[in-house]
Parts: sequence; C-alpha cells; structure tokens
Amino acid sequence: MKRVAAVDCGTNSIRLLVADVDPATGELKELDRRMQIVRLGQGVDRTGRLAPEALERTFAACREYAAVIKGLGAEHVRFVATSASRDAENRDDFVRGVVDILGVEPEVITGDQEAEFSFNGATKELTGHPHIELPYLVVDIGGGSTEFVLGGETVRAARSVDVGCVRMTERHLLHGGQITDPPTATQVAAIRADITAALDRAEETVPLTEAATLVGLAGSVTTVAAISQGLDHYDSAAIHHSRISRAAVREITERLLASTHTERAAIPVLHPGRVDVIAAGALVLLEIMERIDADEVVVSEHDILDGIAWHAALDDE
Repeated sequence: MKRVAAVDCGTNSIRLLVADVDPATGELKELDRRMQIVRLGQGVDRTGRLAPEALERTFAACREYAAVIKGLGAEHVRFVATSASRDAENRDDFVRGVVDILGVEPEVITGDQEAEFSFNGATKELTGHPHIELPYLVVDIGGGSTEFVLGGETVRAARSVDVGCVRMTERHLLHGGQITDPPTATQVAAIRADITAALDRAEETVPLTEAATLVGLAGSVTTVAAISQGLDHYDSAAIHHSRISRAAVREITERLLASTHTERAAIPVLHPGRVDVIAAGALVLLEIMERIDADEVVVSEHDILDGIAWHAALDDE
C-alpha cells in the first residue's frame, strides 16, 4: 500500500483525498477526504480570466490541505486541475501559487484525461457488483464541464463538453451580478438548449444510448441523491451506490427551479456553496437521463478524486 494525496481542483470546488492505495489491485483505504467550495471558475466564462478573489480562496484551501498532507505523511501528491483553469488566460498565476504552497505543479488535464480518471475512480469497485450491468455510462457533472465515459473494464469512448452547474448558472441566470430567483421559463429553456447542444456533441463521440447502467458523479448528483432520501445531514455511506429514479430527479429538479435562494438554503443537506448552482446541475442530470431513456442513476461517491489517487500510486512505483 502506498500513501498518496490527491487534489482535484474544479470550477466550483477543491477536494482532497489522502489514502493508502494498492496500485496492483486498486484497493483504496481512505484516511482523509474533504471539500471546500472556492468557486475558482467565478466569471471565467465571461472574462476568460481567474478572478483574484477566486485565486485567494483556492490558495487558502491549498494551505489547509498542505497541513493535512504533511500531518498524514503522504509519500506522493498529485494535483489535477480541470475546466476553469483550462479556460483561463492567467492560469500561470494559478500554477505558481499551487507550486509555492504544495510543492507540486498542478496538471491542467484535458477533458479526455478527466473522463478517464473519473471512470476509473467510479467503476473499479463496481466490477462484479450484483445487479449492475455493463457497459457503464459514467457522467461527471462538474461546475464548468460534464464528462461522458462509456466502458466496461476499460474505457471505450469519452467526451468532455462545456456544460456544468456554474457555467450554466453564470451564463443564463446571472444578471447585474444577481442570480434570477427563481429563473424564468425563458432562462430555463436557454439552459435546456445549451444542454441539448452539448449532448449532441457528446454523442458524436460516445454512443450514449448503448449504456446499460448510468453512473452519476460529483456534487450536483450526490446532492440530488441526498435530497431524494430526505436526509437531514450529508451521509456519504447512505448516498454511495444509492439509486435515484428519473421520476424523482424530475420532481427534485422542478422543485429547485421553482424555488428561491432562501427556500433552497433551507434544505438541510445543501452545501451553502451549491445553493445558487444546484438547480442548473440537477437540470443537466435530468436532461441526460431523458436523452438516454435511463430509468435510474446509480450514484457514486467515488469519482475523479479516487482515480487521481490510484494513478498517483502507480506514478510512485
């Protein structure tokens, strides 16, 4: 077993996993897993640059994570940055800050690499799982992008498209610095149109409808799962490998789209950093399920972060 640290820095959140990993079998023993909403992608879709306040929030989280990594004695650190830092003109400022704090250079990975890491993290423990049929379609709904990966024991096809909960919220629901609350029918239709176009692009590469099992990853999906279970606090064990019907996803999505900020904030399991973006994230999930005619989605708490950790253990061989 190798002790590694994996950091996943996305458009909306930055997450840390410190784990003991067996690179031969993929077995992973979690020691510490944590997340902060830093909204690194704040305004990137509009300005093309990472905002100074977004960088500082991210660097503050990195300093906290550096202390955790040192305290647990991780032998190898791998830091992966996704959609927001791919898009930003000033990504060099981000890279320098991370190197100064953590001593490693963030890998600004491609969408295809992001898809492969997500697939490996989500499916390694599903092999041989009863009532889970192959092939899987793994869908990772992030803040700035969504990854689609079709495969069984290995990846068959993958595509990343620029549709995520933060990007859709900022593009269609933000006016004069304020979120429209609740969104108008016209705004919701515009989000749906963007999602439909993104699904068309994804389907050029990934035969979406060939999937036997839809596996959903990341905060939008896990939050919808928590809401569907009526949890009064976030319970990772209850959420992991739970199943949500399309009817339940539709009901939750419609409720979120019709609610105000205050009403969403009152949902016990909804992280404050997701209050303004969860409706768009849920809508992405619903539109995917409608497109592929999926009766349900299997929710995984293991995702790109677990895939990064596994690859970090392999790198350290």
